[in-house]
Parts: sequence; C-alpha cells; structure tokens
Amino acid sequence: MSNPVENREVAVRLSGVKKMYKLGQIGGGTLQKDLQSWWARVRGKEDPNSLIGSEQRLSGETFLALRGIDLTVYKGEALGIIGGNGAGKSTLLKLLCRVTAPSAGEIDIYGRISSMLEVGTGFHGEMTGRENIYLNGAILGMTKAEIDAKMEQIVEFSEVRDFIDTPVKRYSSGMYVKLAFAVAAHLDSEILIMDEVLAVGDMAFQQKCLDRMRDAATKEGRTVLYVSHNMNTIRQLCDRCVVLDKGQIIFEGDVEEGIEHYMGTKQTSSGVVELASLKRAPEFAGHAVTLEAIWSEELQNAVYPVGSKMKLRLSYTSSRAVASANLRMMVRSAEGNPITMCTTNEGFSVACGTRETVEIEIDTSRLVPGRYTLSTVIYEVNEMGHNSNLDGLKEIYNFEIVAVSGFNNNMEWTTRYWGNTFSEPMKLRKITAGPTR
Repeated sequence: MSNPVENREVAVRLSGVKKMYKLGQIGGGTLQKDLQSWWARVRGKEDPNSLIGSEQRLSGETFLALRGIDLTVYKGEALGIIGGNGAGKSTLLKLLCRVTAPSAGEIDIYGRISSMLEVGTGFHGEMTGRENIYLNGAILGMTKAEIDAKMEQIVEFSEVRDFIDTPVKRYSSGMYVKLAFAVAAHLDSEILIMDEVLAVGDMAFQQKCLDRMRDAATKEGRTVLYVSHNMNTIRQLCDRCVVLDKGQIIFEGDVEEGIEHYMGTKQTSSGVVELASLKRAPEFAGHAVTLEAIWSEELQNAVYPVGSKMKLRLSYTSSRAVASANLRMMVRSAEGNPITMCTTNEGFSVACGTRETVEIEIDTSRLVPGRYTLSTVIYEVNEMGHNSNLDGLKEIYNFEIVAVSGFNNNMEWTTRYWGNTFSEPMKLRKITAGPTR
C-alpha cells in the first residue's frame, strides 16, 4: 500500500543545508568602518566599532549558523518553525528567500515565494503604498493587469486606504506591517514565508492575518512557513512544527509536542516535569528559591474528567530560609488565553539547603473539555505585607479536561462562543399564565 505522505506534492525540500559565516573580517556597514576595525586589530587595539559589552571574536573565526538541515514541506501545509534566539530560524528563511546562499547542501523550491522577513521587506521608502504594491508584484513576475485585479483586495485588507498614495517612509511601523502583510498574502505566490512580523500589528489585525494565512493553506492550497516566538499563534495556524536548536532540527512533528519540546515541559512517562533547568525570565533569575519539579500522584497522562479537582506535587530548593512563601497558579487555554488564577490560602515556611515538596489542590471543576497549561509563581510576603517574587515559570504543566456522560446535554462545547468555564445549570420554575385579557 502506498504512503499517502509520499503522494503529496512537495513545495520545499532541503537536503544537508549548511550556512557558515566568517566573523571578524568585515561587517562594519561601510568601507570606512571596516578599515577602522582592521587597523585597530593590526595595532592590537580595541575595535572602535564593536558594541559595548559584546564578545570579542578572533579574526577569521567561523560560525556555523545551520549544521545540515534536512526538511520537506508539502503543498498546502502550514509549518511552524520555533526555537530560541540564534537557533537558525531567520537564517533558514533567508536561504529559502534567496537573500543569501547556502554554504553546502541543496534547496529545491517548487513555486513562487512571497515573504516578509521584517517590517516592510522590499518596500522603497520614497514610493507610495500603491507603487510598492506594483513593485512587489513585479518582483514576483506578475503583470500589471494581474496586480490591478488584486489591488482592491490588498488595499481593503491593509486598512491603510486613506494613506495608500502616501510615501511609505511616513508610515508608522503598524501601518508598514499591515500593508506589507496584505501585499505578501494576496499576490499570486505558491509559498508564503513569515518571520515574527505580526507582533507589530494590533491584536485584531494579528487575528485577521492568522485567519488569512490559514485560509491560504486550507482553501487555496498555498504553503505557509511561519516563524514566531508566540506559541499561541503557532497553535492556531500550523499543522506541523519543527524545533531548531544551534542550527539543527531537534524535533519535527505534532505542534503540541513541538511546543512542549521547545518549552522544556514535556512530561515524562511518570508524569514528572523537571523545572530546575528551564530558562527563567530576568525577574526570576538568580533568586533564592528554585522550583525543581511538578507532577501528579494520581495520573500519568494528565487527563481529568469534567468536574474534577487537580492534585499536584511541587518540589523546590532554597539557598535561604523564607518565613512566609506563597504560590500563585495560573490556568491558560491552549491558545494562551488566561482562564483563572488561584493562590495558597496561607503562607508556608521554606527551609534553607534542603529539597522540600508540597501538595497543592487546584479547583478545575468548572473547566470545559479542552487542553490547558499551568503556570506558577512562588513569592514571599514580608513583615510589611509587601510581595516579592522568588521564582516563576510559564506553561510548566499541560493537562486536558474531557467530557463525561451528560455534560452539556451531550452536546459538544464550543469555546469560541461559550468560553472555557461553565456554571451550574439554570433553575427553571414554570409560572402558570393568568387568563388572557
């Protein structure tokens, strides 16, 4: 029997792709700065063009941004590409857009590419918005008649109709990204590439763009490659996900598994999530208390029926004693929307130098069927009643609520219209009608 995946039409194929950069040779931005940097190195002086606090590299040192990428993307697929800063995401997209060439390997692209790697890519500041639409269309090989046919759709989607004949150098960053996205999404290209650009637009426009990209993939059969640090947009848009780390693909497959892999919160077979090695936000780095692990003694697969309460165990260590510590737990939907928050009803002491474990119970009895994440903060309350954070992590525990027989009269719950929580059934009392008049 033939494999259905093998029968799908390929849009992009990368085989053994590597990209190497030489550091310390050029890159001042102008010939004058490059000569200044070279002369400083000859005399053994500090580079006058280097950034304060930046790491000094030896002349001729090389940096391998991509270390052999093998990837196949199929027509009509929405692929999410995630990873930390410096993982190679933007380099990969620049290779696909032919902004730069690979140092080794082969890239096969089947179709025209429309890309937006940064705000206003390909725009000329002195030209108007309308003129830039024609310019971008011409770059894609479209005729003036073809662009004319798309013009009204682009202008309407961009929400900058009143400024469409104004030079784009006068646009705000939000206006820039709106027009740039509208052009990229509506011109005739088979492959759409986006690199963390939606963060510039407002929330309503971001959702509008996500819907447009989803339609481009599902209804128009176009291929979408999307890089973002926003896991919620990755969840909403993408069918498949790859995780990059230090120039290599370390995961390829299901979106949720990819996000768990990237966030470092993938639960083990025993249901334990190790927390100590996860990256902290700057406000939590180097504090006295360190969250070590979270797990459930009841379940290994973190699936709870509607109406149940969640019991978890949380372990931590501390480099000093804390007289009154408290926990704050936040529940978010899989899309990242905040659902509820709860705190401990009283403070607890934390010993110094030992690993301690507490059991917590979270009321999830009003959550509807769906997937959720749990975030936590442990904070200290001093004698004056002031709070100070000790440690905190986002999306440390993933769990699912499943329906039970009779829930919602056995109708599927639609969170889009009804939300993520439910109330007690309404009490109805029939009142006998009086005589008609």
